[in-house]
Amino acid sequence: MRFILGILALLWASSTLQAQAPDADYDRLVALHEELREYMLPGFTAGVVMDSGARIGDVYADDLMMQKLAGLGALETKLAALPVETWSRPGQVDYLAVKSILNGYRFNLEVLRPWKRDPGFYLDPLMAVAFTEVTGSEEDIAKLRARLRQVPPLLASAQGNLTEVAGDFADLALHNLENSDGVNHYHPYRPVPPAGIIGWYDDLLARSTAARPDLVADVVAARDAVVGFRDWLRAGRAQMTAPGGVGAERYDWYIRHVRMIPLTAAEMLTLAEREHERMTAALALLRHRNRGEPALTLSQSAAEQAGKVAATDKAVRRFLTEQDIVTIPDFVGELGSNTPYIERPGGPNFWEQIQFRDPIPDHLHAVIPGHRFDAVLAARDTRPIRSSYSDGGRAEGWATYLEEALMLAGATSDRPRADEFMQLFGIFRAARVPADIAMQQNRWTVAEAVNSMRARTPWLDEDVARVDAEIYLRRPPGYGIAYTIGKLQMDALLADRASQLGEAFSLREFHDAFLAAGRLPIALVRYEMTGAGEEVALFWKTPPVPSAR
Repeated sequence: MRFILGILALLWASSTLQAQAPDADYDRLVALHEELREYMLPGFTAGVVMDSGARIGDVYADDLMMQKLAGLGALETKLAALPVETWSRPGQVDYLAVKSILNGYRFNLEVLRPWKRDPGFYLDPLMAVAFTEVTGSEEDIAKLRARLRQVPPLLASAQGNLTEVAGDFADLALHNLENSDGVNHYHPYRPVPPAGIIGWYDDLLARSTAARPDLVADVVAARDAVVGFRDWLRAGRAQMTAPGGVGAERYDWYIRHVRMIPLTAAEMLTLAEREHERMTAALALLRHRNRGEPALTLSQSAAEQAGKVAATDKAVRRFLTEQDIVTIPDFVGELGSNTPYIERPGGPNFWEQIQFRDPIPDHLHAVIPGHRFDAVLAARDTRPIRSSYSDGGRAEGWATYLEEALMLAGATSDRPRADEFMQLFGIFRAARVPADIAMQQNRWTVAEAVNSMRARTPWLDEDVARVDAEIYLRRPPGYGIAYTIGKLQMDALLADRASQLGEAFSLREFHDAFLAAGRLPIALVRYEMTGAGEEVALFWKTPPVPSAR
């Protein structure tokens, strides 16, 4: 009966939120949102999600981008004309969500300008082409051939567009062209990973030669274009000296008016330093507590790791249900695992050192009730604005909050060594904050950020640290802070609701209501759930983007 009531509560919360549209002229907000989505270039985002890559076949040039920038004023005027002050809280939240998209798109065009500054902008989509299987249908092969033929013109246009390349961006692109990233997120498995993007085109060429000789000429042409782009970067590297970060003032503007986090960089640094100290101390205490416990050993085979994952998934689902943590609707099926078993010549990387011992930390974060579970619920959202919005701070804040919160709620009561791993994850998340901020403020290079994170995080290897640093510098600002700062925002929201409701507070109802609100910035969800308006008061007026200094 409790499970059935939980499902009904989740459905009620979701339907109540989705039914909100009585606000005067709310339909104009929906229409503006759709107009904005049509207006934005494919492959460009508002900066609310982690995506900075171009799209194969698209054209990126200054004149087109300046046309897009010039047209934003009309959209901003339409938004400002809406009578939002008379709307309900859910309507106001939707308004601010659309405002953040507009602000982010302006920032992309005015400041980030990846088509001019970042060679990786053009390289990102090339990997997916090289990963393509050559044993598919004729229709699949035709699509692959068409995409291969678009690689040379894309890279030729890149050489004309890239006139303000940041030194760190150039170095990262050169590294990725010739070296495996050592992490291989979502790459097809190879016993020996190909040597970067060029290596993957060699891999595609070998597969095409064996199975589809009719593709060879197009693969060779694409590979030659990639090699030519590398040579162009090498030849011009000495002149590629622009800063990679956006600068301190612009970073704070972006955090507040796009990510809608009510904190400055200085405040986030203080919070993250405290979290790093707290979790490092907690790790020492847990290791003392567990000193008599046997050490957990690494899985020695894919079968052993699969068994650990299956047992973990079963235990987690049972815990979530029996302990009234969150409702798991019937439509949520198997969600897989986030870390496939891989045997590396140099041994497991940071994530694998933990996951191959006990999968539960990342299973909570990335599978259930974290990212994959979150995505299944979001896929059923039919609201026109919230269904298409996915904020990185909300996604990572929720997932990171789950690690320690569910440990404290009892998820690891029968596996005490896993508590140490929860703290290790948290230590790494906190170490990312100063790295993210210092790179974006142009105080640290990528190498300095890597060295800092490694010095402050046990077991952290260079490959994982470098891949993280690249994400936080090259993607829209503020992704590296999203984990720890989002987790702290979740802690504050939990405290708010527990204090508001007192004895009536239910953890399951809190989690269900949070998930039903959609993947919006946590400050907006807090306003909707609690009515506390001091944070969103910072977002209503948007000043001009600060000029470069």
